[in-house]
Amino acid sequence: MAEVSRERWISRSSFVMAAVGSAVGLGNVWRFPFVTYANGGGAFLIPYFVALFTAGIPLMMLELGLGLKLQGAPPRALAGVNPRSEWIGWWAALIAFVITTYYAVVMAWCWNYLFHSLTLAWGPEAEKFFFNDVLKLSPGPGQLSGLVWPVVIGLLLTWIAVFLILFKGLGRVGRVVMVTVPLPVILIIILVIRGITLPGAANGLNFYLAPDFSKILNGKVWLAAYSQVFFSLSLAMGIMITYASYLPRKSDITNNAFMISLADAGTSFLAGFAIFSTLGYLAFVTQSDVSKVAAGGPSLAFGTIPVAISKLPFAANLFGIIFFLTLLSLGIDSLFSLVECNLGSVLDRWGITRTRATFSICLVAFLVGFLFSTGGGLYWLDIVDHWINNYGLVPVGLAEVIAIGWIFGASRFREMINESSEVKAGKWWDFMIKFVTPFILIVSLIVSFYQEMQKSYEGYPVWSTFCGGWLIVIGIVIVSFLLMRSGKSTNKNIGV
Repeated sequence: MAEVSRERWISRSSFVMAAVGSAVGLGNVWRFPFVTYANGGGAFLIPYFVALFTAGIPLMMLELGLGLKLQGAPPRALAGVNPRSEWIGWWAALIAFVITTYYAVVMAWCWNYLFHSLTLAWGPEAEKFFFNDVLKLSPGPGQLSGLVWPVVIGLLLTWIAVFLILFKGLGRVGRVVMVTVPLPVILIIILVIRGITLPGAANGLNFYLAPDFSKILNGKVWLAAYSQVFFSLSLAMGIMITYASYLPRKSDITNNAFMISLADAGTSFLAGFAIFSTLGYLAFVTQSDVSKVAAGGPSLAFGTIPVAISKLPFAANLFGIIFFLTLLSLGIDSLFSLVECNLGSVLDRWGITRTRATFSICLVAFLVGFLFSTGGGLYWLDIVDHWINNYGLVPVGLAEVIAIGWIFGASRFREMINESSEVKAGKWWDFMIKFVTPFILIVSLIVSFYQEMQKSYEGYPVWSTFCGGWLIVIGIVIVSFLLMRSGKSTNKNIGV
């Protein structure tokens, strides 16, 4: 193993910033606030933080420990646990690649809206503008209706930015994250200050945080809390394993895991104040109820919030620019961290130059992204994202905790983590990794699969969910096994 030649972070702070930037993404803005209000408001914070400390942080420690101790991206790291586990690492890396192909398209939408903010081109019917003018949405997934060129241009800008950030190595990444990670936090604070000074903001915040403690007794609320924590922290994508592999072997694990996880949770909570104060204002000026203007996901970012921005009494263009700059700065860190996972996996296995590997990955992802840049692209993006999140990421996380908790040994791995950690993990960590986290992930899989069998996802044709869902997930698993068999790991077994 070429230990000496492995790249290193320029400082611990650059690693922490990069890891936080990966975890804090677009979902912190358009998913967490709505999961909170839909599951008990302020009372939801109780199951959320329980989930964070019983599953999120333990799994974060596991992934950081894997990367640090094995000094490799996911395939090498999992092969170090057991040679037959290498396919799990390739599974994680391939999932990360698929996510990059459509995540970059969402950023392309942000580029378009950054431009439209100059004139507030969306007008009073922003959601209609989003679907008809920006996406040129077709009637269904079976009608692609050609490429939407403004989206393709935004996609090209995104991939050029990712290439320029990554091809020079971790030195440039470390300098970039010192700007791109604090920037969205500053911008969110500006939006919070502006939002809470608007009339009707209090109603919006009350809608966001008003506690409904009766919902804590609902099992679905707890499942929502664990799902939010799992997806928000960028777990099971191979990112944290890859990032930790660039740290010196004696680096701290537990402190880093707590800092990354709590920073992600804090940013999510803060974003809720910006979103719901603005929605309260929108409800006020339209003389409507907050529940009627509240919607999560892309409809929030590209429909509801732009309407609220256009109704601001002054500097509406400026706050439009600030909002979409926030989304772009949140998205870029998450995107290039996903690409870095693939880069690390490729470089560990084949040892080609970083520039060549970066260009190849970016080019292929850019071309695949054309599917999501068509008139029917939104449908395919929705389908692929649903299956990757539910049947790609969750099984990878489950495979990781089984490999470490039951095959390698949770207590044995914990002792390795504690060797270089200031705060020592106790036996509670073993219990979480062996029992709590696997149980939650298995229940999540069962519930998702049961719902899938009840009706077609979002009413899409069965053929489209098969091609964009099951076929992709099954294909990733098959390719993962083929990649494992295509060569031998260059890493020593962790047990040696």
